[in-house]
Amino acid sequence: MQTPHCSVREHLQNNVLLFDGSMGTYFAQIAGRDRSHSCELANLRQPQIIRDIHNAYIAAGAQAIKTNTFSANRPQLEQADNAADMLRQVITAGWQIAQDAAAAADTPPYVFADIGPIPPHGKSDDLTAEYRELIDIFLELGADHFIFETFSNADHLPALAAYIRQQRPGAFIITSFAVQPDGFTHEGRSGRELLQTAANCPDIDAAGFNCVSGPYHLRQYLQTLPLNDICLSVMPNASYPTVLNNRTFFGSNPEYYAAELAGIIAQGARIIGGCCGTTPEHIAAAARQLATPIAHPHIRPGDNDRPARPIPHPNAFRQKAESGRRLVAVELEPPKDTNLPLFMQKAHTLQQAGVDIITIPDCPIGHAAMDSSLLACKLKRETGIDVLPHMTCRDRNLNAIKALLLGLSVEGVNNVLIITGDPIPTADRSEIKSVFNFNSRMLAKYIRSLNDSVLQTPFYICGALNLNAVNFDIQLKLAQEKLNNGVNMLLTQPVLSPQAADNLRRAHAELDAKILAGIMPVVSHRNACFMNSEIAGITVCPEIIDRYANTTREEARELAVSISSDIAAGIAPICDGYYIISPFNRVDIVCDILQRLPR
Repeated sequence: MQTPHCSVREHLQNNVLLFDGSMGTYFAQIAGRDRSHSCELANLRQPQIIRDIHNAYIAAGAQAIKTNTFSANRPQLEQADNAADMLRQVITAGWQIAQDAAAAADTPPYVFADIGPIPPHGKSDDLTAEYRELIDIFLELGADHFIFETFSNADHLPALAAYIRQQRPGAFIITSFAVQPDGFTHEGRSGRELLQTAANCPDIDAAGFNCVSGPYHLRQYLQTLPLNDICLSVMPNASYPTVLNNRTFFGSNPEYYAAELAGIIAQGARIIGGCCGTTPEHIAAAARQLATPIAHPHIRPGDNDRPARPIPHPNAFRQKAESGRRLVAVELEPPKDTNLPLFMQKAHTLQQAGVDIITIPDCPIGHAAMDSSLLACKLKRETGIDVLPHMTCRDRNLNAIKALLLGLSVEGVNNVLIITGDPIPTADRSEIKSVFNFNSRMLAKYIRSLNDSVLQTPFYICGALNLNAVNFDIQLKLAQEKLNNGVNMLLTQPVLSPQAADNLRRAHAELDAKILAGIMPVVSHRNACFMNSEIAGITVCPEIIDRYANTTREEARELAVSISSDIAAGIAPICDGYYIISPFNRVDIVCDILQRLPR
């Protein structure tokens, strides 16, 4: 078999390396409506089509090709017969087809083992072993070039690169991340941070971006990044897709695409190619561009070239929290209709009572109510009180969350409580669909990235801590992950049992964070039973429930104030303040409790 005349590293010393384009979308274009198998399974069932695609890209001028194995992993193949055996067969066939195509070329291209992200699945919390299984198959086949593409995080990549390097010291390894035009992945990870993580890994040879974004937006994004000392790889989509008659089309002009790639090379890219929608025509146009000298900028973009960020506005609630004073947050449920005066009146009452911040739930228990963020903006604007809107990961994708955060920021609402969110009630799921692109820990990291790169005034990020969980060790672990990802303060579920108080004591001792302990007045025996049975995350101990038996309304009201005040006094040494949640927005009870709180 013929081999390239020099190594990839030698080639890159004086030349840009041109990869092929998209295997998946081009396969769909060729196979059309008659295709009966997925792209990777075509290695076994339609091998000539895959071989023809490789040949077309090589003829177009591609100097490197990727094996048709991007989605060759166990979760993606689990619907196939004999999935375990099928995985090795698909990878082996994909490798051999690419090798045969390269060997037949006058100037053989480099062949890269292509590994895409393994989708999370319930069978394993740690995907490292599954990635290693793919790597081991490629190593056995003789692979010494690897590309990990379209990743949304770098959680496994440094370890996987080191694993390859241990067994194949001369391997050339590329990692590539899929970022939207604003520079964030669909998990909310910053492309800047991911690129830096890869660049700092001694076992990764090149790093960059592919997929999701078109060439223009990736070129614009590169201008915002420090690219010195990075072997940069960029493989954009052809354009942005449109759907006609249930088929996806990319309408980019190959010459336009190639001109944008020339601009990307001018920004410092040493490895280029194409992702979704790119065809051999796109790669041929890029090859013609490479034959023309491309001017490189005299000054490489970097941190020193970015304009100074404006001075942030003060955040009164954050300043109070960081001063060490004991804080009180009170939750007011938003109206389920447009009757707002009563809500505003109760908020004003709490402001007069000296509450530090008012929190507003986001569609509690999955039922629609007035938008917490819009309501928070109105409350802040009209009363000046600090507000803490809840923001769930349900009902919004990443674009919607970013848009909402930007709107909150310009309105001066710079505190947010992030929670994963209650699921839609079962009876409503046939009509109302939940959206969970990520969880609260991922959202915290995303907001922290916005704080660092976009926002004039950073958000003070609050998170939730469930003191009533059966396995509190897991809750502590999740809470620590939230803190690591940027959460500044934790607000807890109500303390209504000795176990919850004990768990609060553990959290106070083990977590380096401000903690506002949940206080929820029980207003009746029925209310206690309801909370115990119907509201997830709340546990009312039998002793408290029994105290409400056969009480009058007034007796129950006084009991609510008394029990809540006693709980608050008992936990005062192990918390930094209180998060009062009143059923039915009973601010009269809250005000009585406030008068008895240790401050």
